[in-house]
Amino acid sequence: MTSRYSRTAIVILFSLFVGLTLFKPVQALANTVKQADTISTADIEFTDITPAKPDTTVNKATAPTAIKAAGAVGVKETEKPKTLWQIFVAGLLGGFAALVMPCIYPLLPLTVSFFTKKAGSRSKGIMHSIIYGVSIIVIYVSLGLLITLFFGSDALNSLATNGIFNIFFFLMLIVFGASFLGAFELTLPSSLANKLDENSDKGGLAGLFFMAATLVVVSFSCTGPIIGTLLVEAASKGERLAPALGMLGFSMALAVPFTLFALFPSALKSLPKSGGWLNSVKVVLGFLELGFALKFLSNVDLAYHWNWFDREIFLSIWIALGFLLGLYLIGKIKFSHDSDLPYVSVPRTFLAIIVFAFVMYMIPGLWGAPLKSISGFLPPPATQDFDLTNLMVSGPAEKAQATSIKEKKYESLFTRGKHKGLDEWYDYEQALQVSKELNKPVLIDFTGWNCPNCRKMEVDVWADPEVHKRLANDFVLLELYVDEKMELPAAEQYISKFSGKKVKTLGNKWSDYEASKFNVNSQPYYVIVNTKGDVLVPPQGAKYDVNNYIEFLDSGKAAYEKNNGRN
Repeated sequence: MTSRYSRTAIVILFSLFVGLTLFKPVQALANTVKQADTISTADIEFTDITPAKPDTTVNKATAPTAIKAAGAVGVKETEKPKTLWQIFVAGLLGGFAALVMPCIYPLLPLTVSFFTKKAGSRSKGIMHSIIYGVSIIVIYVSLGLLITLFFGSDALNSLATNGIFNIFFFLMLIVFGASFLGAFELTLPSSLANKLDENSDKGGLAGLFFMAATLVVVSFSCTGPIIGTLLVEAASKGERLAPALGMLGFSMALAVPFTLFALFPSALKSLPKSGGWLNSVKVVLGFLELGFALKFLSNVDLAYHWNWFDREIFLSIWIALGFLLGLYLIGKIKFSHDSDLPYVSVPRTFLAIIVFAFVMYMIPGLWGAPLKSISGFLPPPATQDFDLTNLMVSGPAEKAQATSIKEKKYESLFTRGKHKGLDEWYDYEQALQVSKELNKPVLIDFTGWNCPNCRKMEVDVWADPEVHKRLANDFVLLELYVDEKMELPAAEQYISKFSGKKVKTLGNKWSDYEASKFNVNSQPYYVIVNTKGDVLVPPQGAKYDVNNYIEFLDSGKAAYEKNNGRN
């Protein structure tokens, strides 16, 4: 019979993992740290943009409180330490999830009892437990360091937008999810486990270390999918130490309980007994793994213009996964390795309510509802085939003014990224020309196909009527996609003075422009310039405060009008 404590543990675990996998990049962390999403350029070959290079200093005549250079602001926007901290927390949560897996949880009281009995004294048992816990941490952190050393920091940086790696991660998470659902078990060779177990009998520090290594190996069927997901997330962040830091958090969550229960053995009696609830945790995580995998497939679809994984398809799969998970929680479906569920407990009922409520929340998105809480995960709204919100008028806009440009450069590449009611441009030189003809400042939006914070800004901030009105009427909107894969003609491929590397794609070109002129490689990043390319006000990144963004746009417009003598 599942105890009250075990059911509560399931609820807490599910809530933590939903926060990690579904809402992490778009709501809780984004609103807390206001961090700009980063699409790394380390794997990109760059070139200079020889024509029409803008002056990156702020025009002192129009901005009395001007910064010395636009790049001075941008350097702070990357906030790399916070990214590493988030990876550590993600590892910690993953470790707590692994702790209640069927492969680890039953070993907790057995291992602690073994230490206290074999040591002969309580103090010696505590020391052995500490060494055992430290050994677990050393093994997992070493794994993270090996990942970095094997691939190198440049290779890790490339994972965010690389098509091959995104497809690999998608397939890997599908396999992990299927494993958690009971299709098969991921195990390391039994000979390895036997060899480690033999060495653990030697005693001393070496024996304790091999005991820890044995735990790592025999528990791989449960921890492997969690570790794999964590390493994927850490690697895609592009930080050199991210895999090691993620493994540090993961191993600490596993190791600390062994030490604490060795200090207080009587606390073992309060632990809920092993049972079917452990397998329920695996199944819940399996559904989450499958949902998380879709994001990697969506990344490839957008970056390489496959144009078949639209927003409603993405949502339909998430809705189906959520509905099946809800049915599982209330006992309507059962997997092969599940025990019978004689009744649905109250905590499990509340958990099912949360899941079904989330499913109901997503359903209107099939007809164009913005779904702000998960907007960063979803494909852009322009990929929606059927959108009822097209029938709604966001507000009056000025009649579009004609320009001498008859065809927008690169426009055909970005139809899936268009915004309703806005007139976007995609080439720097054309945008400056339009700015001169229409006498409007240029709002440069450094964005990307695989940029969750960009999608969140567009749905949460740009869709606001006052912001939308300003974007439509007061600015020439220039969108520069830093991860666009279209290869440039050979005549347009140059060697960059900034990086010394060669650029081959359109995304490389705009990445080099952002990095060399503003010392920033984070997206979104917004810069307001005049017809000459002079920066009018300090640029800014992802800030989800509508009033702040209105002030930013108004200050840029005022600086432009002052400089051009408009009333």
